[in-house]
Amino acid sequence: MAHPTSAADITPAYLTWLMAQAVPGVTVTHVDMVEAKTYGEQFVSTAGRVIVNVRYGPGGPEDLPPRLIVKVARGVDKILAPFYENEVNFYNRVRPELDLETPRSFGAGFDAKSSDFAIVLEDLTLRGATFPSVLSPVTLDTVRSILSQQAKLHARFWESPRLRPGGDLAWAGSHVEGKVADLMMVGAEPLIQHEIDTVSFKREMVQRLRTTGPDLRNGTLALHRHQQSLPQTLVEGDMHIGNSYLLPDGSGGLLDWQLTCRGHHMHDVSYLVTTALSVEDRRAHEKDLVRFYLDRLAAEGVADAPSFEDSFTEFGRCLIWGVYIGWLTTPVVNYGWEINVINHLRLTTAFEDHGSARLIAQLG
Repeated sequence: MAHPTSAADITPAYLTWLMAQAVPGVTVTHVDMVEAKTYGEQFVSTAGRVIVNVRYGPGGPEDLPPRLIVKVARGVDKILAPFYENEVNFYNRVRPELDLETPRSFGAGFDAKSSDFAIVLEDLTLRGATFPSVLSPVTLDTVRSILSQQAKLHARFWESPRLRPGGDLAWAGSHVEGKVADLMMVGAEPLIQHEIDTVSFKREMVQRLRTTGPDLRNGTLALHRHQQSLPQTLVEGDMHIGNSYLLPDGSGGLLDWQLTCRGHHMHDVSYLVTTALSVEDRRAHEKDLVRFYLDRLAAEGVADAPSFEDSFTEFGRCLIWGVYIGWLTTPVVNYGWEINVINHLRLTTAFEDHGSARLIAQLG
C-alpha cells in the first residue's frame, strides 16, 4: 500500500497492513485523528507527525496502546528521503534487539520510488514523558541518565564488524559515506550558506568565530575523516537535548534516529552535553560528565575505550559538527527563534572555550 502523505490517508486498512509486519495478528478497526503536526509547527522539522486514537480487533496482542504517533514524509520535499529510509531501517533492523529507552515501534516502511515513509510509534505521553529543549532547565542527573543510554547503545556496537561493508548494519553508512552523509555534506551546503547569507545573527555568529561557511564545511570533513581512523560504533547522530525525552522517574530516552550512522562515541556525547546545559553549567561539569559516560561505557562491557584525555579532545573537535551541521542548517521556522539562537549560543561558546578551530587545524 502507498504510505500516507496526510492524516486523511491513515486508515484502519493502512495501519493494519503496516503494523502486521511487526505485530503479527493485529487488526486496526477504527482510527480517530487527534492532531496533525506539519513542517514548522511545534518543533516539527524533517517529518510530519500525526497522532491517532485507534481500536483493535480480536486476535492481536493485548498490550497494544490506544494512541499512536505516525511519522510521515514532509510534504513533497523528497530531498529528505535518505533521512526517512535511515530511520525506517533503524526501527526495523536495530530497535528490536535493543534494551534501550527509545520509543517502541509498531511498524515502519519506506518506498524508494515515491520517497514516502511511515513509522508507527508509541505515544510517549501515555507513559508521562516530557520533552526538554534548550529553554528547559535540565539537571545533571537528567544528563547522566541520557548519557547512560548513549553508553548502552555505543557499547553494544563498539567496533562491531556488523557496521562495516558486508555487515548487516552497513546500510547505516558513516559521516563520510552513504546517502545521509552525501545529503549532509553536499546537499546541505547551499542551504547552510543561504542561512549564513540571509539570517543576520547566523552571519555575525560565523564572523565572530573568524571563519566562513566553506571553512566550517572543510573542518567538518576533516573531523569526520580523522575520526574514521578511531574506534567506531553506532551513534544516534543528532543527539541535541531536543531529541530526548524524560520519564516521571527522572530517566531519559533517545529520540529521532534519522542521522544514525557509524561514528565516534564523542559525537553523541559532545552534542548532548553542550546543548543540554547552560554555558555556566557546561563549563563547570563537562569533564565530570565525560568521565561519567566513560565509566558507564566500561560498565557496559567496553574494555578498550579511549582515555579521558583522548575522548575530551575529540569532544572539543566534535563541536564543529554542532555549529555547522547541527544548527546552521536549521531554519528558524523549524524550532522557533529562541531555541535556534540559544543552541547556536551554547555551541559557538563551547567551540571557543575548547579551541575547536585549533584542534581541527591540527588534523591538517
